[in-house]
Amino acid sequence: MLRRFLVLVLMILRVVVVDMCSMIIRRITLENIRSYDNLDLVIPEGIVLLSGDIGSGKTTVLLAIEFALFGLQPGQRGSSLLRNGCDRGSVVLELSVDDIPVRIVRGLVVKGKSISQSDTSITIDGVSEDLSSSELKNRVLTLLNYPPEFARKTNLLYKFTVYTPQEEMKQIILEDSQTRLNAIRHVFGMNKYKTIRENASLFITHLREIIRNHEGMIRSLDSKKQNLEERKEVLIILDKELESAESEYNSLVSIRKSTEKELSDTKMRIDEMNKLLQEIDKTRVAINGKNELVNSIDSEINSLNDEVDNLRKLTVSDFDILVLNDKKRSLAVQEENLRKENFDILARSKFLSSKSDDVRSLKDNILKIQLCPTCLRNVDNDYKNNIIKKFDDEISRNHEELKVINKKLSEFDNSLSVISSERRVVEAKISEFNILRLRLDSLKDKEHSVLINEKRKGVILKDISMLTMHVDSLKESVLSLKKFENIFLKLEEKFRYDLKSEREADIARNNVMKEIDITKLIIGELDGEIRELEGVKSELLRFLEINDWVNEKFLELVAFTERSVLLRLREEFSKIFSTWFNLLVPEVFSISLDDDFTPVVYQQDFQLDYSYLSGGERTAIALAYRLALNKTINSLLSDIKTKDLVILDEPTDGFSEQQLDKMRDVLQDLGVKQLIIVSHEQKFESFVEHVIRLHKDKGSSRVFLPEESSLVDDSFDGSVDDSDVHYNFGGGLDG
Repeated sequence: MLRRFLVLVLMILRVVVVDMCSMIIRRITLENIRSYDNLDLVIPEGIVLLSGDIGSGKTTVLLAIEFALFGLQPGQRGSSLLRNGCDRGSVVLELSVDDIPVRIVRGLVVKGKSISQSDTSITIDGVSEDLSSSELKNRVLTLLNYPPEFARKTNLLYKFTVYTPQEEMKQIILEDSQTRLNAIRHVFGMNKYKTIRENASLFITHLREIIRNHEGMIRSLDSKKQNLEERKEVLIILDKELESAESEYNSLVSIRKSTEKELSDTKMRIDEMNKLLQEIDKTRVAINGKNELVNSIDSEINSLNDEVDNLRKLTVSDFDILVLNDKKRSLAVQEENLRKENFDILARSKFLSSKSDDVRSLKDNILKIQLCPTCLRNVDNDYKNNIIKKFDDEISRNHEELKVINKKLSEFDNSLSVISSERRVVEAKISEFNILRLRLDSLKDKEHSVLINEKRKGVILKDISMLTMHVDSLKESVLSLKKFENIFLKLEEKFRYDLKSEREADIARNNVMKEIDITKLIIGELDGEIRELEGVKSELLRFLEINDWVNEKFLELVAFTERSVLLRLREEFSKIFSTWFNLLVPEVFSISLDDDFTPVVYQQDFQLDYSYLSGGERTAIALAYRLALNKTINSLLSDIKTKDLVILDEPTDGFSEQQLDKMRDVLQDLGVKQLIIVSHEQKFESFVEHVIRLHKDKGSSRVFLPEESSLVDDSFDGSVDDSDVHYNFGGGLDG
């Protein structure tokens, strides 16, 4: 049990012992920041002293480092950093985290009446990214591996582990005990226990609401179980009813099928009878058709016999036919001769008419002539009259001849009409003789046709006799099947009754089946609801157990853990605090911490009030308190990247010479990779590794290099050799 408790405490305190790299500041570049117009300062590893008179710009470097990392602090204005009279300024901080080069840029710019941050970016291992001021702060906190609970605007973890102005540490000691304890709890992340208790209280409230809801949900569990059992009993009864209904339905189906088979067989007999009746009708139609055919044959035979009798009475003379043919040929010759002669007369008539027309035209032209076209002399009227008289005589002769021709044409037409009429009569007689001869030639064919029709009639009469016998046979068969019509009607009525009974039984069976399905559905739903409620009941029991555990065990464990952790913190803090204090003050003093983390000073077993101590002693207490906080926090939060960096701002204010000598031991015992000290005490120069002197000249802060360093304008490559410190600054060298 104790082991499990210790494991839990270690998890809460995040005690991890690993050898990890840390953050080292390599270079800082300032432009228009407070008293600096331009500064490019390389900061080596080891113990570095920023030395100079008051107001020389030492603290500005520390404020610029904090600004580069976290931006403007709550309540801090940009005017406290931006150089007076300048519109723009910037801080570039170059450092290494786990040996990876990091470059952070933050700028300040005047916008109207205010000063805001601008040009914020971070470059990690050569990869640059532009971010907002808040995004850059969150990225830095992640980079430094600060726990999320310390990612606050006040940067408490940085202040108490890296850089705290000495006066702020003294203020913590002078605060009332509750304020100081709250600050210490906040620094060490002890507020999370309060958060745990508050969250546990909220969790218990929510859990109790869940428990009440679950209790309300399972109130109907017993009634649902009883309802389920009742439904199961009903289902057993319905199963028996379904079995009976199935049996009755199957019996009625069998009866209906039997009746249906009888009805089908009877229907087949009736269909057979109907087919026979159709066959009788067809046979009768065939008989009627054959009787009509016999009548037609009789009529044809009678007609043929009459024609044969008439033909036998006819005679044809070949001599008469020859005479008619000769007469036909003679008439044809006469008609042809008349047509030729008529054609010649018609041609003469047309010629005379055309000639008369030409003479009249010539006559009209001569009457119109005034001059002779040959000699161009006037034509004498007598001459014209003589010529015209000749023309008139010729026209008159032609007219007389045309009268004669027209008379002949009329005579020719009459003669041709008589000959044509006589020829048609002869041709008609010849045609009659030819037809008669053809009829006489068909006499034998007709006599043969009479014999064939007589034979056909005999065959058809035999067919009629056979068809009549077939009809009589079919009638007998129909008479034997006629009784099935009444049987079919009775069976049809019985089938309808059986079908109705079957359907009623099927409906009754389906109703029982539906009732069974509904009952099963209800049983399934009830069973599901019961299982769900049983699950709710199991959850209720689990929630009750959790509620009891949180109330009775967890909160007590949290309280015990909080007390134990706070006690351990106080013991370790007090031990380290006492160690640092004993290094700085005479051995006549002893010091410890009370329950409120208030320093208690004893001298020869007498407690001394803090206000009665000297300035150097109060400074020693504040410095020891500060270093103890740093050591304790770094030991508990060993994975933060700033554990090997400590910045001390005027840590020896009011120290005696003896106490200043003690500082050598204190600095050596710190054991950090980079310790930056801001002090105007020259004695520090004897036991620090690097000294950077600052002074102000004409309102601008400047840097003097230590004698052992050389001025080189090289760019930062992510590492600095302690034996070769490089500086570059814009103010130049003075003195």
